[in-house]
Amino acid sequence: MNPIRIAIIGVGQIGKMHIEKYKDIPGAELVAVCDVNEPEASRVAEQYGIPHAYADFRELLKRDDLDAVDVCLHNNFHAPVTIAALEAGLHVYCEKPIAGTYSDGRAMVEAARKHGKQLHIQLFTLYGKDTKAAKTLIDGGMLGRLYHARSTGFRRRNRPFVDGYGTPYFTRKDTAAGGALLDMGVYHIAQLLYLLGNPQVDRISGKLYQETDMRADRKEQSGFDVEELATGFIRFAGGMTLDIVEAWAVHLGGFEGSSIAGSKGGIRLPNDQTGAGAQPFSYHSTVCDMDMDSTLDLDMMDLRRHRLNDNEDAYSTSQHHWVAALQGRVPLLPTAEIALNTMLISEGIYMSEELGREVGVDEVIARSRTSAVKL
Repeated sequence: MNPIRIAIIGVGQIGKMHIEKYKDIPGAELVAVCDVNEPEASRVAEQYGIPHAYADFRELLKRDDLDAVDVCLHNNFHAPVTIAALEAGLHVYCEKPIAGTYSDGRAMVEAARKHGKQLHIQLFTLYGKDTKAAKTLIDGGMLGRLYHARSTGFRRRNRPFVDGYGTPYFTRKDTAAGGALLDMGVYHIAQLLYLLGNPQVDRISGKLYQETDMRADRKEQSGFDVEELATGFIRFAGGMTLDIVEAWAVHLGGFEGSSIAGSKGGIRLPNDQTGAGAQPFSYHSTVCDMDMDSTLDLDMMDLRRHRLNDNEDAYSTSQHHWVAALQGRVPLLPTAEIALNTMLISEGIYMSEELGREVGVDEVIARSRTSAVKL
C-alpha cells in the first residue's frame, strides 16, 4: 500500500489528538504541520518527528508532495481553509461540524465535487461498536419500518472554559458559530442520520437555553454567547421524526441514550455515562407475543469481525477510515453529506429560535449565510 502523505492544519488540542491517531495507522505519513502560532507548530513538529512546520497554510498548500490535509481549526475557519486545499488539488479531512453554517458546508461539498477530491468529516460516532451493531440490526430488518428517533447528549456542568477546560473560542459565535449543538450534538445527530439512511429534512422546530449559573469572571472572559442546552424536533420527508436534547450543562442526573423506534423493534444506544447511570446498548422486540429486552456482547462482535472480515480495520476510527479510503481499500462513507444534513438541522434549530416558530427546509437553505472568517 502506498503511503498517504498528510499535513495537519491547526495544532491545538484537536490537532494533537489527530496526530496521536495517525501514529497508529500503517500507511499514514505526516509530512508537515501548520499553525498561526509558529513556535507551537515548530514544537509539535519536533515532538512528533514531523519534518516541516508552517505558520501560513497558503505556503503549506504550495507543496507538491502532499495527498491530503487534515483541518483542525475552529468552526468558522473550516470552509475557507478546506476550499483552498481542495482548489490546490488535495483531499481534505475536516473536524466537525462541517462548518459554521449550512451555506458554508454546502460550498465545501460543492468544491470537493468540482475538483474531484474526497471530503471527509470527523464523525467518530459512526465507527463505534454500538453504531455497527445498530446498523447490522437495521439492515437485517430487525427493526422493521423506522419511524422515530431521539438524539441525546448529556453533561452536568462541563461547558468549555467557564467550567475549567478549553479556550473561550468554543463559547463565541464569531469563532464557534454555536455551542452544545455544534460541539456535541453533531456527533449524536449524525450517528442517527447515518442509521436512518440520511433522510431528507422537511421541517424543523427548536429552542435554545443558557440558564445554568456560571462564574461571573469566567463568563465575562469567555464572551459566552452560545447555547448550553439545545432542543429540537425534526420532521423528515416520508414521515419519520427526530427529537433532540443536547446539554453542556443541566441540573439533572443524566439522560437516557439515543434511540430508534421501528415497527418490529427498537434500539437504545449507550448513554456514555459511567457508574450507576451507565446504560448499555439494548435491543427491544416481541418474540412469540412476549416483550423482549436484550443486550449484545459488542466486544465479541467486534473481535469476530476483525478476525473474519477483510479491511475491518478501515472502520476502527475516523482516521483509519480516511487513510483506507485514500488507499482505495474501501469506499469513503458519505460523511460530508451526513455532516451537511446535520448542519441543516442545526441551523434550522438556530433559525427557529430566532424566529420563534417552526421553519421549513427551503427557508433554512434560502436564509443561510456564510459565517466563515475571511483569511
